Amino acid sequence: MVHQPETVTVGRIERTFGVRGEVKVRSLSDVPGRLEGLTRVSLLATNGQTLETGVTHVRRAGTSFILGLSAFTTPEEAGLWRGGLIRTVRGSVPELPDGQYYECDLVGLTVKTELGDPLGVVETIWELPGNPVVVVRCETKEILIPAAKEFVLSVDLMARIMTVRLIDGLGD
Repeated sequence: MVHQPETVTVGRIERTFGVRGEVKVRSLSDVPGRLEGLTRVSLLATNGQTLETGVTHVRRAGTSFILGLSAFTTPEEAGLWRGGLIRTVRGSVPELPDGQYYECDLVGLTVKTELGDPLGVVETIWELPGNPVVVVRCETKEILIPAAKEFVLSVDLMARIMTVRLIDGLGD
């Protein structure tokens, strides 16, 4: 088994919610109840800034969740973290077969081509009917890579690197 990092990314802040600094969060975890049980989290902003904060409350809102974080009391404070990742201490999760990964482990990986050229960072995974698609972000550019063995050549969770093969025109 691959040694897994001590923290796991469990959500992405989509936007602010209400006037008390709450945030609407999309779950990135496949573990049921993961967000509902949070008491303390680490935030990672899109600019690389981090913040440790307590979780005051969690409630489901359709397919998303509304989180109250002790660090935020206004929508303006919370708004600075839009698009940021929510991380927590890894709990016990079932081991997956070789070549399969939890989405929360892939989000945030650095993506490089098989030639070693940097492409960006895994922003999210889209579940599409044919197969999942890895969304890689490089500043304002978005690259979509099918999550299939012929395109995703390797994943190194310890080094936090995904190596991919691009088809002609995909990275342009």
